Amino acid sequence: MFITSKLLSFITQPLAWVALLLCGALLCLPGRRRCGMRLAWLALALLLLQGWQPLPDALLRQLEAQYTEPLADSRFDHYAGIVMLGGALEPVHVWQGHHQVALNDAAERMTVPITLLRQNPQLRLLFTGGEGNLLAEGTAEAALAKRFFDSMGVPPQQIIYESASRTTYENARFSAALPGVDPKQPWLLLTSAWHMPRAFATFRKAGWNVTPYPVDFRTGTNTPWTEYSLWQGAQKWQMALHELAGLLAYRLAGRV
Repeated sequence: MFITSKLLSFITQPLAWVALLLCGALLCLPGRRRCGMRLAWLALALLLLQGWQPLPDALLRQLEAQYTEPLADSRFDHYAGIVMLGGALEPVHVWQGHHQVALNDAAERMTVPITLLRQNPQLRLLFTGGEGNLLAEGTAEAALAKRFFDSMGVPPQQIIYESASRTTYENARFSAALPGVDPKQPWLLLTSAWHMPRAFATFRKAGWNVTPYPVDFRTGTNTPWTEYSLWQGAQKWQMALHELAGLLAYRLAGRV
């Protein structure tokens, strides 16, 4: 399943589609110029369309709207803790040679739990995330997360680390097997809002008693029609398509 998830990460990138169309155009040009030109124009149209953000935002908004954000003053006295999924840290090669913590654009996954722990000191934090790269670099994300939480002054005894999982399915299974963790107790499940539908369904299927706590929202109630960015548009398309394809794959595999 891990290899499949990495394959999905590639085929759900619209920029990869543009590259494949351009390759097809180059192959056709010597003998089939008309076909080659059509493929080249199609690649250009697809590239330009990716930058119009209302389209991918509509897909992301549909994913994010499935679970609401808890109120800022909510109390969680009856919860055992917070299950926090990895994915907000830069890979280890970015950290090398630096003393600063390197977070990516899903940083709310790391920062929101700190506030929750300070407001609810009785909670435990379970961070789940192993080596997520196809070509392993030898350092699990949990080890990098420990460096971050230590630098933020979070008491080490308040955090449990699971460092073997590489997929959402493994997050749920491996975390449930940790000593001192009872998945039947109520837990908060914290991950990006666009990832929450798949994560919540996976954890529930694995026997967890979880309540969704979505963070890292990428869309609001609407997107201005003038919003255009090739970089951000391509990123949002890949994010939305990857999640939709992942949901379908998990359903076919009986994991949600």
